[in-house]
Amino acid sequence: MDVLHTIDVAGWNGPFSADAQAGACDALERGNVLFFPRLEFRLNEHERLLLTPDASDGKSKNVSLKASGELGGTSCTGEQASLMQHMMERFARDAARFLEALIPAYANRLARAPTSYRPVEIAGRTASAIHDDTRMHVDAFPSRPMRGKRILRLFSNIHPANAPRVWHVGEPFEEMARRFLPAAREGSRAQAWMMGALGVTKGTRSSYDWLMLGLHDGAKLDAEYQRRSPQIEIAFPAGSTWICFTDQVMHAALAGQYVLEQTFHLDVDAMVAPDRAPLRVLERLRGHALV
Repeated sequence: MDVLHTIDVAGWNGPFSADAQAGACDALERGNVLFFPRLEFRLNEHERLLLTPDASDGKSKNVSLKASGELGGTSCTGEQASLMQHMMERFARDAARFLEALIPAYANRLARAPTSYRPVEIAGRTASAIHDDTRMHVDAFPSRPMRGKRILRLFSNIHPANAPRVWHVGEPFEEMARRFLPAAREGSRAQAWMMGALGVTKGTRSSYDWLMLGLHDGAKLDAEYQRRSPQIEIAFPAGSTWICFTDQVMHAALAGQYVLEQTFHLDVDAMVAPDRAPLRVLERLRGHALV
């Protein structure tokens, strides 16, 4: 499988040629991973003090920064918390500026979601199968209905000792969906409304959200699929950056530490080729609207 689309740039401000922009957008929307081997997010001397697993509160998987500025999942307090907040905010701004320069069609259409910092080594971390991100999956969230919106993520490896972030990337979305869709169910509108009213979900689940959760859980719980499905290993080196639609790319993070990640949400209609979105693929396979 040829899943990487490599772009050799070293700066966060562009500019990019029209051909480079069109190629990046096409590869991204086809379900490839955009890889920038020399695009480094550089920390200043003070920010390097945050390169320790002790920055985590030991309960959350990641340190998180909401767009509102609220910091969570960290043990940092006082000046150190302020330093963490400023580092993550700077990364979020760079990520947004870079994406809008690379793919102008998305400019002013990307909704910023939380920023994450992952200071803890993922290899060896104990988790249930459903929550184990070392298993192949597409992103879908039990408490956060997307209602068809895309999940676009930009990652940067900031490891100080040059250790890679190791991923497995799997088969195309539609091939995976054809395998697990028959067992996935669409919950009732009444059930979805009740879950939203009780605060179990942040909003009302659509049929799309039910099915995406079914695909996510189905793949993670299928031990045979995890062992034998098509997948390749990619080691993203320290000092590199990569981007993909994680609701479309089958992926698993097997090893690595000290990674920054910025999530954006994007309406399907903002895509250059909306028919490639998981929503449109599942609607075609199911034969009816899902939102």
